[in-house]
Amino acid sequence: MSRSIAGGLRRALLLTACPIALASGLMPAVAQTAPAAATASPTPPASHRHHHGDASSRPRKHVAVATPAAATAPSPNSLPATPTPPSRANRRAGIATAASADVGESVIVTGTRSLNRKARDSTSPIDVISAATLRRSGQPNLVDQITRTDPSVTIKAYGADTAALVAAIRLRGLSPNQVLVLVDGKRRHPTSNITADAGPEQGSTPVDINMIPAAAIDHIEILRDGAAAQYGSDAIAGVVNIIMKKTDHGGSGTAFTGADAYNGDGWQYQLDADQGFSFGDDGYVHVGGQIYHTDFFVTNATDHRAAANGFPPNSNKINGLPEETRETLSVEFGKTLVPDLWGGLRGYGLVTYGHRHSEAYENYRIPSRLPQYYPYGFSPRETNEENDYAATLGLKADDFFGFHADLSTTWGSDNTKIGNKNTGNPGLVQYGAPQYGYAVGFTPTTVLAQSQSTDQWTNNLDFTRPFTAFHMPMNFAIGAEERSEVYVLGAGSPASTLYGGTQGFAGLLPANAGRFSRNVWAGYIDYDVHPLPHWDVDFAGRFEHYTDAGDTENGKISTRYDFTKWLALRGTISNGFRAPTLAEENYSSLNVSPTGASGILATSSGGARSIGAVPLKGERSTNASAGIVLQPLSNLSITTDIYQINIRDRIVGAGGVTGYPALAAIESTGATVPADVAENPDLVKDVSAYYFANGASTRTQGIDINANYFTDFRYRGLGTVTWTAGIDLNRTRIHHVGIDANGNPFLNEQGIGWLTTASPRSKIILNAFWKYGKLDVNVRQTRYGQTKSNLTYQDAAPADLQYSGTQFAEFKNTPAWLTDLEVGYQITPRLHAAIGGNNIFNVRPRRVPNENAYLGVAFYDQDSSGIPINGGFYYGRLNVNF
Repeated sequence: MSRSIAGGLRRALLLTACPIALASGLMPAVAQTAPAAATASPTPPASHRHHHGDASSRPRKHVAVATPAAATAPSPNSLPATPTPPSRANRRAGIATAASADVGESVIVTGTRSLNRKARDSTSPIDVISAATLRRSGQPNLVDQITRTDPSVTIKAYGADTAALVAAIRLRGLSPNQVLVLVDGKRRHPTSNITADAGPEQGSTPVDINMIPAAAIDHIEILRDGAAAQYGSDAIAGVVNIIMKKTDHGGSGTAFTGADAYNGDGWQYQLDADQGFSFGDDGYVHVGGQIYHTDFFVTNATDHRAAANGFPPNSNKINGLPEETRETLSVEFGKTLVPDLWGGLRGYGLVTYGHRHSEAYENYRIPSRLPQYYPYGFSPRETNEENDYAATLGLKADDFFGFHADLSTTWGSDNTKIGNKNTGNPGLVQYGAPQYGYAVGFTPTTVLAQSQSTDQWTNNLDFTRPFTAFHMPMNFAIGAEERSEVYVLGAGSPASTLYGGTQGFAGLLPANAGRFSRNVWAGYIDYDVHPLPHWDVDFAGRFEHYTDAGDTENGKISTRYDFTKWLALRGTISNGFRAPTLAEENYSSLNVSPTGASGILATSSGGARSIGAVPLKGERSTNASAGIVLQPLSNLSITTDIYQINIRDRIVGAGGVTGYPALAAIESTGATVPADVAENPDLVKDVSAYYFANGASTRTQGIDINANYFTDFRYRGLGTVTWTAGIDLNRTRIHHVGIDANGNPFLNEQGIGWLTTASPRSKIILNAFWKYGKLDVNVRQTRYGQTKSNLTYQDAAPADLQYSGTQFAEFKNTPAWLTDLEVGYQITPRLHAAIGGNNIFNVRPRRVPNENAYLGVAFYDQDSSGIPINGGFYYGRLNVNF
């Protein structure tokens, strides 16, 4: 080992032992010198770059502006991700400047506590998705935009019951509950709408990012690595950080409309607008809003029961997507409050609001079910009336006794009312309920089934200080977090619960309602050092205390070495902990189908214990990754990262008990299965009961490859093309299945499949963006790899197989390519129009065999993620810059 390397290692060990003393100024510190770093993405020639306007903090006025090509090392008083404002000429003309084609030039705030680190220099894999890239996805919803542009992100083909009324993303094939979502670096609250039905996402209460107006988003940073030690112990799969616009000028508007052309329905429209305003010397307010609507999308299907019961065979509309109307608003603001205090004391804040009304079809009920009200049969609808609120207030200082300081408080709340309409309660019609004012022969047709709310209040105090000692640049960060969580379940109306409840979705019993809460206390330390000029090492540690789940200690070590300006290696080892959510611990419900019922039971309930439930504990993870960063040409970059994620005691929907044991467990909670099911042995087979358990330990292994290439054909008069390619290959394997209190495995073959093969083994995105004068064309090819499920035998199967909990049919969704195309034209400097199509060749998932398609209509595998069921979608979009 050379003397210089040995000396560097000794200094690194010394400095690791005393970072606080160094950061506090007890040792000499000099201005930080940025080390040479490999480039992680292509760099167009300086003359071809644009001003870059994305940011996470408000720029001060009267500051010299440099393009990314000319950017120099930041001053010690700069804040993370300080934006580069557009030129004054463009501001006067009201022309919005484009984001740089070189995402590696983007200053990131995710995955690092260092100030002004760029994406190309990160020690962990980070994707930066600009607002322009999201817009070119051709999707109106933010969840779909991310899915179209990032290969590591997938979503379910479609949701069932209340899961159809919420948007959730999966990262690297893991659960939505294992993805931490931040907004401007602050933890975002989750939805209160739990995925109750059995499947790979059962129990998830993810952050519903569709409740954030897309027009107000500057860019999104996706950290594809465990980050529990940095942001929260539940950041097992990775972090999605949504960075909002913070400019005091300019704005934009978008009008979007489209429909599923091949199906003739699913019409959508969306209106977006955002605008920045200034006040005082450097105050800013940036307002964004969105209005969105989509009609029902329904794939026609033939119901098995039609011939025998005399109703039109296409009456069942459950095989589709819900109707939704959504309005969202955000207000971002900031201002220097005391210029001469602590290097400039600044206040900032963000307020968001979202409202959603959505409706989803349930299975058709035959005419004999409630002939008094529906002589021709009926299709109940589950409804969701939802209000979502969030507010952040904070103070920042550049020089609080030598530290950058950030004090913030964030409150978020999501409130849903789940209802039934076009429904009825047959038992109530037959027996009545005088104590509630219901006479024999009467049933309400619109009821409240349950209400849910989630409140989260998070307080953070963070200190960061860059410094240099022994000629080595360093960064020291320390902070604390306090979080209060409250989950409230409200009972449904009596008509929704009596005698088995309303058709489609039975109401929540008063005995299962309640208010549940906990507190979380956390502290972290992060120390980043360059022991050698081209070597970066980042140490992070975090302690968290949950009042209901105990303590956890998490750590992370990341390192990167830049061998040359075009070659770097990086790697990370970390661990994490995800406590059971309050919903996983306490939720219960009953879902009534035409031929049976399915109950999810609170793990601590007597009914769940009767079928083997044991108390929940937290998930624990160990993440390891290694990567190579290449820039063999100035306009070409390639990153390759391999990863392994071990998760012990994964919380999953377990039990899967069917028949009379399930019936007894459900009825022990006070719920009542409809008499026509409970008293019919042929239908009791279709009664199932689930609960949440630490069902399995898994290992997820994979590789991410991303390439960016920029070509300039303008010297030939052919414009420029930006080429991107991304691939995620992964597989999950079970290496342990837990045992319930009765000695039975928590998971059967179907449950194991939900964890291991319901996500695509691969996802590839190839994209080319051609810009020629005022014309632009975007072409995207997306390949979803194979998924595999073990399907239940349904009503058309032989009697000995129907609804079996032990025998399943293996079904494969074969790989498929989807083609998206958009053509745009810059009509004026402020006005841009585009037309396009997503999945223009109308590719859809394979149909499952008839004996596995419930009632003959559920012929798509709703438990697989990947290929959407709605086929080709064509749209038009008009953008205007103010």
